[in-house]
Amino acid sequence: MKNKILVMLLMLTSFLFAQVDRTKAPEAGPAPEVKIADYQSFQLENGLKVYVIENHKLPRIDIRLVFKTDPVLEKENVGYISAMGNLLRRGTKNRPKDQLDEEIDFIGAYINTSSNFCSAGGLSKYTDKIMNLFSDVILNPDFKNEELDKIKKQELSGLKMAQTDPNSIMKSVSEALIYGKNHPYGEIKTEESVNSITIEMCQKYYDEYFRPNVAHMAIVGDISVDKAKELVEKYFAKWQKKEVPTFKYKLPRKPLVRKVAIIDNPTGVQSVVKIAYPIKLKLSDKDYFPLKILNHAFGGSATARLFMNLREDKAYTYGAYSTFSPDELIGDFSAWCQVRNAVTDSSITEIIKEMKKVREDGITTEEIEAAKKYIIGSFARSLESPQTIASFALNIAIYNLPKDYYKNYLKAVNSVTSTDIKKIARKYFTPNKAWVIVVGKADEVADKMKQFSPSGKIHYYDFKGNEYDPSLKALPSDVTIESIMNKYIKVLGGVEKIKNIKDKTVVMEGEIQGQKMIIETIQKAPNKIATNITAGPMVIKSVFDGEKGTVSMMGQEKPIEGAQLEQMKIQADMYAQLKWKNNIDKYKLLGTEKVNGKDTYKVSYAPTEKILTVMFYDVETGLLLKTVTSVSTPQGPQNTTVEIKEYMDVDGYKIPAKISNQNGMMNFELTTTKAEINKGVDDSIFK
Repeated sequence: MKNKILVMLLMLTSFLFAQVDRTKAPEAGPAPEVKIADYQSFQLENGLKVYVIENHKLPRIDIRLVFKTDPVLEKENVGYISAMGNLLRRGTKNRPKDQLDEEIDFIGAYINTSSNFCSAGGLSKYTDKIMNLFSDVILNPDFKNEELDKIKKQELSGLKMAQTDPNSIMKSVSEALIYGKNHPYGEIKTEESVNSITIEMCQKYYDEYFRPNVAHMAIVGDISVDKAKELVEKYFAKWQKKEVPTFKYKLPRKPLVRKVAIIDNPTGVQSVVKIAYPIKLKLSDKDYFPLKILNHAFGGSATARLFMNLREDKAYTYGAYSTFSPDELIGDFSAWCQVRNAVTDSSITEIIKEMKKVREDGITTEEIEAAKKYIIGSFARSLESPQTIASFALNIAIYNLPKDYYKNYLKAVNSVTSTDIKKIARKYFTPNKAWVIVVGKADEVADKMKQFSPSGKIHYYDFKGNEYDPSLKALPSDVTIESIMNKYIKVLGGVEKIKNIKDKTVVMEGEIQGQKMIIETIQKAPNKIATNITAGPMVIKSVFDGEKGTVSMMGQEKPIEGAQLEQMKIQADMYAQLKWKNNIDKYKLLGTEKVNGKDTYKVSYAPTEKILTVMFYDVETGLLLKTVTSVSTPQGPQNTTVEIKEYMDVDGYKIPAKISNQNGMMNFELTTTKAEINKGVDDSIFK
């Protein structure tokens, strides 16, 4: 209640003094008094530090375990540390995974694990049992190869999705550019690194770093300090301490001049834009609070300058934001948005303009006061949760903050002046020493990006953060669209063989989210197609009779329209690959690119304004290895990536035998179980 009164008083004070002379900066008033509940702490002989926050309002208990260790450079094995954290929850030496899951579920509890943060909780009447289970997970993990294989499979599936998601690509590549790939914060997880992970790596990391002398435990809820100490000693006193390795890394630095990077997304209709660079900023730094206030006004909310400019004024984007991220090792500044390709350069211009304006003039008194009110209000509301006090205790210990850091939090916010803001704006806003990064369609945005580089140079990176020179992808003079398509048609079976196919039936099977999936595709010349998808109880049927298409699911049928109908017409055309000459102006030879280690010719095909497919043909065999298709819909672009891993021969005609399909958030593999041609398919199938 006191916290709510505090917020109301602040709002009332703001109203009463709304008419003061705004030409003079007001003097900072006294900081609001907010009482923060104290926590109690103790330490075991093995070095485990424990913080107890009593709260008996609800019969619950929550436990957090944090490890204070230096980040580790994983090099060619990126991903093994996170895999170790995942393995912790996959069974112990005393309880196989199924038993562990059953015992946790039986008491309605939870246990979550990662490489540096683990948590558990449930009803307080089961506190002893929860501690027992949690300690077993932390102290007695049983790392098994079969569980690691499951984790790696999930990771690889996630990577496939991430490699087609512009925001995921931006996150990984921008971190590599900001920090460097030889820094723990800049490493990129790849299929190769995930496949290299072994149980021995995971076990070694656990043995070296999961030690009580670098661990901090916070216990929150319906428990006394004496009881907490009794249970922690009972279950964690045998945990053996050990000296943990420490590391020093070269400090990442800002570019000396602005550098421009593009990650090509050839099917993208939008660009993801980011301006970023590393900064030295810790929670304990005196610059933290002025910078927090400044960023709230610049790009930290839906009323901030970036948002109001790029969305409300220019209508370039749905939202534009910025963050200053503090970190004990190295932090970063980022300003970002997602915009149409046509306004990519204009959006960057506006972000840089706003950065320069803040750097020169700071922000207004009104913006400073509004930011303070928001921060103070958010802080006051957060104190209603006992978990907040637990976070305070852990932060103070892990980040070496003063004991009274949070008790003086509001005083620190309230004491920030416009002079402080101007000083740190010049220090931290450096638009001329930054990375300007775009994940977008290079053909459409690259030339306009040169204006942001003092030298006019554009740095090109792939989704793994590897730089390449597009000029070195020059093709031999005898490689053309004609030579690529003719070779592909020949290796499929030849023109006459394709012309003689009157109907084709292909059945593929796979698994999606634990359900068996069957996809049956039936085609009939010249341009009819029907697809039946069965996944568990779900059945989806789509048909195209040469003129119109429909899709039905769960007894409901609706017409297929717009760009999706155009895409269906292309898929239905039995002889589409033979008609490339009729559409030669819609093809473009983009260069070469590696697909699963094989050199391919990269070709784009834009049959309509709303459909773009990029195809990758094996340089050696001529076979199509991969397609990336983007279809513009009212709901936004729909992207589908298909990799053809194997082909099979059916009466002299090659049909994909094994594929992987990435469609939105769904990723699955399919294997052909039936393939037939010229079996006399009836027209009734397409009605």
